[in-house]
Amino acid sequence: MAHDRQNDTYNIDVYTDYACPYAWATQSWLYQVQDVLGDRLHITWRAFPLQQVNAPDVDFKVWELANDGTSSTLRSFQGAHAAKMQGDDAFRRFHAQLFLRRHEDGRNLAGQRVLEQSAEKAGLDLDRFREDLKSDEVFKIIREDYTKGRQKLGVFGTPTIVFENGQGAYLKLNFRDLPADPVEFWYDFVDTVRDRPAVIEIKRPDGPQRA
Repeated sequence: MAHDRQNDTYNIDVYTDYACPYAWATQSWLYQVQDVLGDRLHITWRAFPLQQVNAPDVDFKVWELANDGTSSTLRSFQGAHAAKMQGDDAFRRFHAQLFLRRHEDGRNLAGQRVLEQSAEKAGLDLDRFREDLKSDEVFKIIREDYTKGRQKLGVFGTPTIVFENGQGAYLKLNFRDLPADPVEFWYDFVDTVRDRPAVIEIKRPDGPQRA
């Protein structure tokens, strides 16, 4: 399907986890695309905690853990929620900073200091951020995002991008070698994933193997 590159708009949900390097790569790429397309690309970031995906106990629920600051999964999403309280632009900046702290600096996102540093670098109101960070309101959002992604859409990992028509894909980009043509790659992705539902899976071989 040909795209009207001047007028087409896109609304996507992205299921993500701050611990995932491939989610970081996709965030970086999508922000590059959004910088060009502007309001024509609207992204809703959905919580999809890998701690829940990988839990050996079927009764485990990450969103039922204590709000005591020990879970890096919960704290990262709490931080994102607190940033969101200061507006979409604040969230966008914080979202990018949090991925950098985890994957460039190797920081544990459970720490109060790393969350505050991310908020400072993102230009947030730090006092308000600290107060909003205490809330456990995001726990319900995590549960709802995860449940919808897992049960209704069949999401199994991060990052997974879902279009308005329900078509979506799990995407692994090389986070050290992002597409040199981010917008052109975006249109290729739309063509393949959104507009060709017959394409069920594309997976590269592992490369040469020793006998």
